[in-house]
Amino acid sequence: MKSERDPFEVNLIGVTKTVPVELITEAADAGIRLFGESRVQEAEEKIASFAPIALKEGFSGVQWHFIGHLQRNKARQAVRLFDMIHSLDSLELAWELNKEASKIGKIQQALIQLKLSEEETKHGLPESCLFDLLKAVSSMDNLSVLGLMTIPPLFEKPESSRPYFQKLASLRERAQREGFNLPYLSMGMSSDYEIAIEEGATFIRVGTAIFGQR
Repeated sequence: MKSERDPFEVNLIGVTKTVPVELITEAADAGIRLFGESRVQEAEEKIASFAPIALKEGFSGVQWHFIGHLQRNKARQAVRLFDMIHSLDSLELAWELNKEASKIGKIQQALIQLKLSEEETKHGLPESCLFDLLKAVSSMDNLSVLGLMTIPPLFEKPESSRPYFQKLASLRERAQREGFNLPYLSMGMSSDYEIAIEEGATFIRVGTAIFGQR
């Protein structure tokens, strides 16, 4: 890998969609402490099953991150389940998360997901709406936006993802110049995480490379 970054700047999220609790336990035993889920209902059952195991085995510091598309009607469950939500993509969802977090006295951490490609299947906020959402969220007491996330198209060559990662990093830098504190960049998966790290990723979301094909 060409990057000369400090390894402690990069956080590995083990993506556990469809992965059984037994394998999650093995991953935790190997040292993984951040796990990513993309379906609220599946995550709810899995987190409940894993909690007593984590307590028994002494897995301290385990966090659950939501990395899939989040519908507003799932905001209540998501706020109660996840330490960080990587897929905030609208003002309406922001208000809903803020409302639900206020009910339980929580400050919900979130990242804004940006859609930087033309793929219809990809979710995310349009780039042109980023600063309006950042300004709106800054007035919310129970929602804290700490960075940006994106998912580029799936390419055969990982290098093709680089422009998307560079664009996200550039937007983060611009936002920070305008006074927004955004320490995190969530970008890069099993096929392209090395490129993402070179371009400044602080969270990489890796499933297949850890748990195999689903």
